[in-house]
Amino acid sequence: MDLSGEYRIRASRAAVWDALNDPDVLRRCIPGCKELEKSSDTEMSATVVAKIGPVKATFKGAVTLENLNPPESYTIVGEGKGGVAGFAKGAADVSLAEDGEETVLTYEVKAQVGGKLAQLGSRLIVSTSRKMADEFFSSFKDIVEGDAGTSDAASAPADAASAPAEPAPFRAAGEPVAGPDETVVAPTPAPAPAEKAPDTAAPAAGEERSFASSVSEAAHDVEERVEKAMHEVETEVETAAGRGAFGGPMVWGLIALAAVIVILAVMS
Repeated sequence: MDLSGEYRIRASRAAVWDALNDPDVLRRCIPGCKELEKSSDTEMSATVVAKIGPVKATFKGAVTLENLNPPESYTIVGEGKGGVAGFAKGAADVSLAEDGEETVLTYEVKAQVGGKLAQLGSRLIVSTSRKMADEFFSSFKDIVEGDAGTSDAASAPADAASAPAEPAPFRAAGEPVAGPDETVVAPTPAPAPAEKAPDTAAPAAGEERSFASSVSEAAHDVEERVEKAMHEVETEVETAAGRGAFGGPMVWGLIALAAVIVILAVMS
């Protein structure tokens, strides 16, 4: 099973690298993460509560960092075991590239599954892992970009304080200069000619309300259709697991285990 992706983050490469190696940041970003411990500079383990279809369970995974080249790239190897029911293991190559004020993060994952889990094929596992990866990076971007914005705001007052003072107003030759006890009153400037208003008239308020109403109704219709489709899929999955399809709830639970391994390999 192969999985790859690319994400743009508005922060420096060093800041992104530090965040990817910060257990507190990862714990806040990994969906369902309850525990994440960094046992050494190259080892991490996590406990994640995941729900796929009718199954909600707690799974554990561990990763090791290899081929470290900070802050540019590294390789992660992850593994999880489900006893006689099956196993999941994988490796990922992660790289960070600077692009102006942004950092481009790319990853390529190769994972293997065995036991009853292998009977399901890779499509469902890949889609689940990608969904978890998207959720992770959405939270990760908010945290890293938020920290970068806070840092920029904190440096703004210092920059303003160090700015040179404005020069004294320019006085034309021949203009009277006020003495120590005198006040010079500047002549009142002539009013600027009024600009001609553009001929294009703003849309009527009624037209704006009509357009906003149409957009709102269309968005509501799409939301209802998506919700209905999700409900139908969830019902079918629960029915299949209930009658033992693909080995029943145990195997469906292993899908979550594989997703945990892949997401740890991508994000640790």
